[in-house]
Amino acid sequence: MELKNCSKCGRVFAYKGVDVCNRCSFSDEDHFKRVKDYLYEHPGATVSELSEATEVSERQILRYLRENRIEIREENNALLDCQRCGRSIRSGRFCDSCVMIMQREFNSAIKSQKQTSSKKTHRESGAPEHRMYIAEMKKRAEESK
Repeated sequence: MELKNCSKCGRVFAYKGVDVCNRCSFSDEDHFKRVKDYLYEHPGATVSELSEATEVSERQILRYLRENRIEIREENNALLDCQRCGRSIRSGRFCDSCVMIMQREFNSAIKSQKQTSSKKTHRESGAPEHRMYIAEMKKRAEESK
């Protein structure tokens, strides 16, 4: 088990794939629950209203937006922009069209990677690619002797 320092409080903890300790993780979930409950009761609240009412920092609220845990009501807002094209978004890091483009690019990269690796493994196996050609060359070499 790997030990790391918590990115929030600095305490040492057993790393399980998340950069914060259990105590900070529970605290963060409590903050998110407060934000979520407040938004159920007051839909359409602004970030500053939400921060004041729940005592959760605006920075954390923006993180919840980036993590797709909460969403802005208005389509055109000045709060969140797509990190790829700059278009206004309601939550997350990328707009829908950029997500589709990146998925296509990723899938084509994976496909070409698989094709390249399958060609390499065939060549690396030591099996000749053109057996008939090689066999003919072998016969010619034997006949010339």
